[in-house]
Amino acid sequence: MATSTCKALAKLEAWKPEDVPPFPAVALKALNLMAGTDTSLLELCNLIRTDPAFSTEVLRIANSPLVTFPKSITNILQASMVLGFRRLRSVVITVGLRSYLSSPFTPLLHACWRHSLACAMIAERIASITSHDKDFAYTAGILHDIGRIAMAVTSPEIYSQVAIHGADQPRAMLDTERALYGMDHCQAGCVLVKTWQLPAEFFEIIDDHHNGKPRSDGVGSIVAVSCMLADSLGFAAVPYRMPGSYPEILHAFGAGLPGFPAQREELASDITRSIELIESA
Repeated sequence: MATSTCKALAKLEAWKPEDVPPFPAVALKALNLMAGTDTSLLELCNLIRTDPAFSTEVLRIANSPLVTFPKSITNILQASMVLGFRRLRSVVITVGLRSYLSSPFTPLLHACWRHSLACAMIAERIASITSHDKDFAYTAGILHDIGRIAMAVTSPEIYSQVAIHGADQPRAMLDTERALYGMDHCQAGCVLVKTWQLPAEFFEIIDDHHNGKPRSDGVGSIVAVSCMLADSLGFAAVPYRMPGSYPEILHAFGAGLPGFPAQREELASDITRSIELIESA
């Protein structure tokens, strides 16, 4: 690893956030429409309709079994009425992430995609139980690892070394990233929040998601535990030699989560089916 590390460090001295491929413009603009007003719903519909390929992807998911609407959804305005503003925005962000990772869709990027989706789906479940905004929790879960994804997109060969090297625990992985990149993926994500002018709400969530004691008890705490649960269910972005135990993570969140399966296999199966529905849409 030593020789590879030296080569990587030399290559990454010039790494700058502005060199990272931009996130799809429609998704970035959707992220900045935080309010669920009638005006913002119309704005969101108009944004989606400016990109025919994006519109097609949104309609595919809107017509998938994930939505379970009895009739075919044939246009974006209809999708907005069926899904509502916040859910439609979550779908747009999901499509945006898939578009961002689409070429080339390496095994590493596929693992990052599945981890982000699993985290988002778990965060949505927890938020529903804890009376937080479930659609915002889903969106935060989708974006929590954007720094890692940007690293993997801009330098896939180098980040593959990070994945191959592995770590015992997620926080140990941050040390490897800092050695290779001069920053870890949480720090990189925070830089991108500023560079891409994302809403400030995402800054602390991204910065905190590997913190054992998040700074807030809100959605940031939900995303942090969702990330750990995703790893424990087999949806880790990179392999860990000592992943946290599913029952221990549930217990650490509080008195457990009512409505969450006691056995990890049941939840893992549910998440797998949902991811496969999105991937096949």
